[in-house]
Amino acid sequence: MDTQLTLPLLLRRVERYFADSPIVTRMPDRSFARSTHGEAARRARALAVALQGLGLARGDRVATLCWNHQVHHEAYFGIPCGGFVLHTLNLRLHPGDLAYIATHAGDRAVIVDRSLKPLLDLFVGDTPIEHVIVVEDDYEQLLAAADPDAWRDPELDENEAAAMCYTSGTTGRPKGVLYSHRSTILHTLGVIAAQPLGVGISGQDTILPVVPMFHANAWGYPYVAAALGAGLVYPGPFLDPESLLEDFVEQGVTWTAGVPTIWLGILAMLDADPGRWDLSRLKGMLVGGSAAPRSMIAGFKQRHGLAVVHGWGMTETSPVASTAQLPGDLATADEETQFDYIAMQGLPLPLVELRNRDADGNELPWDGESMGELEIRGPWVAAGYFDSPDAAERWTDDGWFKTGDVVSLHPRGFVQIKDRSKDVIKSGGEWISSVELENALMAHPAVAEAAVIAVPDPKWDERPLAAIVLREGASATGEELREFLAPQFAKWWLPDRFEFVAEIPKTSVGKFRKTELREMFAQPVSEP
Repeated sequence: MDTQLTLPLLLRRVERYFADSPIVTRMPDRSFARSTHGEAARRARALAVALQGLGLARGDRVATLCWNHQVHHEAYFGIPCGGFVLHTLNLRLHPGDLAYIATHAGDRAVIVDRSLKPLLDLFVGDTPIEHVIVVEDDYEQLLAAADPDAWRDPELDENEAAAMCYTSGTTGRPKGVLYSHRSTILHTLGVIAAQPLGVGISGQDTILPVVPMFHANAWGYPYVAAALGAGLVYPGPFLDPESLLEDFVEQGVTWTAGVPTIWLGILAMLDADPGRWDLSRLKGMLVGGSAAPRSMIAGFKQRHGLAVVHGWGMTETSPVASTAQLPGDLATADEETQFDYIAMQGLPLPLVELRNRDADGNELPWDGESMGELEIRGPWVAAGYFDSPDAAERWTDDGWFKTGDVVSLHPRGFVQIKDRSKDVIKSGGEWISSVELENALMAHPAVAEAAVIAVPDPKWDERPLAAIVLREGASATGEELREFLAPQFAKWWLPDRFEFVAEIPKTSVGKFRKTELREMFAQPVSEP
């Protein structure tokens, strides 16, 4: 049957079959509020009816400016199931960027946490937003006045927009990515089908998305949990390692997901007091957003028995496109060999295709060495940007999306991210991967974080510089770190400069902000 793949299908499924499955939210006072998928679905239907009552029309954009919690979960369903478009605003962006994004998107309403209302007030007057709905105040009044039983499936076309998210805008103005109902449903099925490391997610699991709901669809986990009936734990604004570890233990979390900087902090806390936290129920931690150090993956497994699932994706890929797999003989390979493969960015999800091409458009061999730009296509990969025709150069003539990631493809199909195209170091006409150097440096016992950037060089054009954050109480010199790297890399790959810093600046989603580092260390020095 040619069934339309729309989110009302998922709403009806979770309400019919998994109504009693729990949703737990860490509240602003740090207590836990308990609810169910059934209650969230009923409230989502009420939200859809309430938005219609405000006079919003089919296809209108409704923004959210919220942390991870149940009301945001309700918006993930109520807004698109009402025929509107969910637009998640990244609360870590500058107010000027938020004003541009909300205006470019044409947002007509916004749901905002009371704690974030001061941020909204800084830019809302410069946007077309007509309705401001505060979670702890107006939102409850709005729902109380709406009858959830008055909701009717708007019978949308599956290719209508369900949600939108803007890129972080590190290389120009942020760009809007639209997700259709069809792409959202297929992405949900793709994530479920992946079964990373042979321990995929089921209805028996409890998922805690550390990855923010205000960016990249929380990697799809609200929809995955609804499709399977899995429990959900939302951490609210408390994303520090200790709070997250409390959530894992107290709520029996079995699956979680976030960026590497989060897990580096958690690993350091576990190492400092290994007997404090009982994480025996935790089956897997999905790590993505940037390449995770092999040393971190091995540290979790060898010292704490915890499995890291490496993945890769982008705003433009909905976002999950690949996850760590150990097919065939790799499932029984020795531990070190498995770490080598898990440290790559995995195999593409079903229905996703990858290729690797050089600057002249020639497809490169899958030899694990040849470095080129990763290109991708699939049913949940964006075909363009919202109202940005000038960005068409990101797609090839035959319809592949040019990711901007420099990769090599392993003979068995594994993706290995070498760098972002804007971050790769071009020294003497040869490429140096900043990611490989960073991950190797973070294996040093004295190093907490490392970011490697290109700095100008009169002879070689560019040379690598390493910015280092040392672990508390640890010490190291640049020469010691260079000697540590020497057995692993060609001599010309080794950084000429090591700069020790208190912290490495990060983007709104926890990645290293290398543009700021380049500004800090752009001036050449007379001696290394």
